[in-house]
Amino acid sequence: MSDPTRRGLDRLLALFGRPVRRAQGRDGVVIEAFRGYGSRERMFLIGRVFRQSPSHVREGSNDVMAHLRDVGHRISRRKVVDAPIEARFGAAVAHTRTDRDGFFRFDVDLPEAPPADRSWHQVELFLDAEIPVRATAEIYVPLGPVRLVVVSDIDDTVMFTGVGNKLAMLWRLFVAEAGGRVAFPGVAAFYRGLHDGIGGSEDNPVLYVSRAPWGTYDMLTAFFRMHNIPVGPELFLREWGLSWRHPLPRKARDHKRELIGNMLDLYSDLPFVLVGDSGQHDPEVYAEVVREHPGRVRAVYIRNVSRRPGRASEIEDLARSVAAAGSTLVLAADTIAMAEHAAGLGLVRPHAVGDVARERSVQDGERRAATVHSGTDGASAAALATSGERGGPPNVVVGGNDGRDA
Repeated sequence: MSDPTRRGLDRLLALFGRPVRRAQGRDGVVIEAFRGYGSRERMFLIGRVFRQSPSHVREGSNDVMAHLRDVGHRISRRKVVDAPIEARFGAAVAHTRTDRDGFFRFDVDLPEAPPADRSWHQVELFLDAEIPVRATAEIYVPLGPVRLVVVSDIDDTVMFTGVGNKLAMLWRLFVAEAGGRVAFPGVAAFYRGLHDGIGGSEDNPVLYVSRAPWGTYDMLTAFFRMHNIPVGPELFLREWGLSWRHPLPRKARDHKRELIGNMLDLYSDLPFVLVGDSGQHDPEVYAEVVREHPGRVRAVYIRNVSRRPGRASEIEDLARSVAAAGSTLVLAADTIAMAEHAAGLGLVRPHAVGDVARERSVQDGERRAATVHSGTDGASAAALATSGERGGPPNVVVGGNDGRDA
């Protein structure tokens, strides 16, 4: 086994065991809290309660057998159903109980606004049971002037994961280092432009949804920071439900529309921008969101990663229905085309288009060089570098109030 493969498998074991190490609790009962988000009036938070054996692995350890034990602890840990959970945030106190899968959810009105000196705030959690457990969670509340909310997919939208190829996706999700994950050219500059807005300091929230399991939080956060992409709450669509009887992930249920609906309710006074890809069901889901929430979505940006004949035509048809509902949809294999459209709508500053172009030029050079030293990921990088060029998916920009091709 080569050293890179061995290191990759070590990371795989460490990643699968990490939720066991990060969970908060004692005497076998733990709370696993995920980062939430909020406004000046409301907050939303999700987490889970388990019974599990304790971990004795220090973070960063390379003890393979210890990591294997943690993986075993994770697979064998048991959800705690109907457990009473209390959340305290400022003057707000809320209570709920875990559901049949051990998850708890808080959607709480805030009697007073959180402190305005920071974006991330701590929420205190308390499990009132035979074995009491205390834990903390983080929620994100945007600061400063905010003009819009960005909701983005991650897989094949921000980073190349190849969700159509399950084995390749699993390798990139679990084995490849954050630095080995491939960001689409120009995406970081585009997202910074949306986050900063037309005024340059708007602190527009960027919320991410993903098909990946909850356990990939740390890796995705490292990826965002490495590529200077605005870091926000990652809202995963599923828990993969590993168990000894069912060692493979359960089939995903698409809750993306429900998640976006919650965000639209939370930020009820703000317009939205939705970003996704053509490979799965993002265009269909986003078109439904536009129809169900007329006037709330300024633009839908779909990265064209599909080579399936007829897919572009399907999305163009959806774009016409989106335009009829008062919004606009852009299908493009090139981040520059998205940035140009966003600048035309006044969502980003005009010079953001130049920032995207310069970043893409630098990344293209780095990716072409990477093919000399890399195998699969290098080949993927080369494919991304030519996205929108000859041999790649075409740029098909569909927008405007009448849905005509631009």
